[in-house]
Amino acid sequence: MFSRPRTSFDLVPRRVRVHAVRELTGSLVRTTVRDVPGADPDAPSSLVALRAPGPEDHVTVFLPDPATGELHAPTLAPDGGLQRTSSGVSISRDLTVRDVRTVDGVAEVDLDWVVHDGGGQAAAWASRAAAGDEIVLAGPRHSVGVPDGVGRLTVAVDETGLPAAARWTAAVGPDVRVTAIVEIGDDVAEDVVESELGHADVEILYRTDGPGQLAEAVRSLGMPEDGEFVVALGEAGDLVPVRRHLRRELGLDADRMSVAGYWRRGTVNHDHEQPLDPADPD
Repeated sequence: MFSRPRTSFDLVPRRVRVHAVRELTGSLVRTTVRDVPGADPDAPSSLVALRAPGPEDHVTVFLPDPATGELHAPTLAPDGGLQRTSSGVSISRDLTVRDVRTVDGVAEVDLDWVVHDGGGQAAAWASRAAAGDEIVLAGPRHSVGVPDGVGRLTVAVDETGLPAAARWTAAVGPDVRVTAIVEIGDDVAEDVVESELGHADVEILYRTDGPGQLAEAVRSLGMPEDGEFVVALGEAGDLVPVRRHLRRELGLDADRMSVAGYWRRGTVNHDHEQPLDPADPD
């Protein structure tokens, strides 16, 4: 039985500025943000205070109104949650924190975006983001760490789960064998995926080869070893059969896996904390 450390943080909105933008490959873009000029580095709202120790820790990113360019920052509600402004358009998306670091004494955070034609307002913003653009990050509110005693790790993800998969691989360390199954579009270079996943043994699946590949690839691995932990992140519908296989067919306990739908086809701003399969919420 695995036990994962859990930590709660105060929910703090942080106004930040894009420092750099880099196209990783095809539809994958990385934005690096820093505090806005003049921010107090000792304040809780500084990036210096942001903590994201868990591999799947995420922030809610608030973007400018696409029509006016005005950024409507949320405020803290009396219950400690976020209160959106009553006027103006407030667009937000949850993104995994890819990296937090300090460069020459300055705190930086990396966020990876999947951008493509017809991808919605968040993808449109990320595709044209430039140094100097301002956004707001809120969170993480909670952090769930890597279980103690993981002897082997399997990750099955698409592009949206790649940042978390990379963090999982780094977190377990080079002495733990990692198998990574990654479904990608044709515009994503295999060498970039392999570079992100470090010492993992990587199997690449191309989305254009048809649906259901992720589930079939997981089934082909057979029964997980003692001490093996399984992570599956990506499109919710694709992960339903993966979760059913792990739980129903293999009888894997819930504490030996982390399965989450980061997006759902046909749904705008899907809530990844909702049950993956409403017919089987547990």
